[in-house]
Amino acid sequence: MTSPHIESSALSDLFSARAANIKQSAVRDVFEISMQPGLISLAGGNPYLQSLPLERLAQSAAQIIATEGLEALQYGGGQGTLELREQICQVMAAEGIHNADPENVVITAGSQSAQDVAAKVFCDPGDVVLVEDPTYVGALNAFEAYQVEVVPMRGDAEGILPEALQSQLEQLRLAGKRVKLLYTIPNFNNPSGVMLAESRRQQIIDICKKEHILILEDNPYGLLKFDGHPVAPLRARDSENVLYLGSFSKIFAPGLRIGWALVPAELKQRFYLASEAVTLCPPSLNQMLVSTYIREYDWMAQIQRYRELYFERCETMLEALEEHMPPGVHWTRPAGGFFVWLTLPEDVDSYPLLQQGIAEGVVFVPGAAFTTAERSNSLRLAFSAVSSENIREGVRRLAPVLAKAIAEVQPG
Repeated sequence: MTSPHIESSALSDLFSARAANIKQSAVRDVFEISMQPGLISLAGGNPYLQSLPLERLAQSAAQIIATEGLEALQYGGGQGTLELREQICQVMAAEGIHNADPENVVITAGSQSAQDVAAKVFCDPGDVVLVEDPTYVGALNAFEAYQVEVVPMRGDAEGILPEALQSQLEQLRLAGKRVKLLYTIPNFNNPSGVMLAESRRQQIIDICKKEHILILEDNPYGLLKFDGHPVAPLRARDSENVLYLGSFSKIFAPGLRIGWALVPAELKQRFYLASEAVTLCPPSLNQMLVSTYIREYDWMAQIQRYRELYFERCETMLEALEEHMPPGVHWTRPAGGFFVWLTLPEDVDSYPLLQQGIAEGVVFVPGAAFTTAERSNSLRLAFSAVSSENIREGVRRLAPVLAKAIAEVQPG
């Protein structure tokens, strides 16, 4: 009997042309490797759920089912509950968006679902989506599945370079390309940890507005700025040309799969219908638990605890890198979020180093997962869910792997 997991030639020709662009995520591969005992994983961008009041949350979930079970376990509205959409507007106000209308909020299965819907609704095959280099691997997978051309933009330690964006758009226009979206994670980019400079934000908005390009702003880490003073998102500056994506995955619990899109009013209805066609409706129980959390818990105090915790772990990682890394390795110094991005000499490919790192007892994510290029001399380290002791030990284990790779391309 043929195994159901093996694609037979008799069936594989049924795939659409689009299916050829659907790939296994390199990050998913690394997560599975990370489960091996004895390994220190600096790979996973997970929130530290141990700091949540889990026993009280369990009581809240039980109470919802006991008293509102017929609603919690039933189908719900496709756009999401009004209470949660109103509460999401409160969350966005804490981020700096003060003019959001609950009517323009669509609850999604995390922001990942919203990225997929945006690509489906706005992009035809061959259209261009601009992305930061590097950028979130899940977004790359979503865009490429819709047969778009993903074009990386040049940036630096302060994010997208407006002049480089303008130049790239002119080149794409001369080549006859149609640019539809600019996808950006302006606050503590995944994977680089870079934050777009406040002085550049309005410039980016003005360029995209002039060129008739929709900005897809993904901001899951915005409230996790270590100093407690979030920088206002792009959407706070432009309600008509920015489609804003938010998520409870990093500030509450990723397993609930509750995110949202704040959609420009003119675009909201078709975006909502496309989202409903995929998920039918967001899970009612999960929405009600999130609403209870926002209504009855001091969720901002929890975010402050996260900020302090992640700041401490980030500082630990930066100190360990200073202590152990060989010459030739450089890294970002994030002001929030979950990640530090390491860059090695140009001739080093970080992907083959993964197995060497595993042999030394440490796991990271190779940089090629976050770019359109086939190889990368960078890698991502995550500090959010790792104890300070394991951060130090993981960096110590990683350092000789990188030192050996650098010595092989730079003898002497």
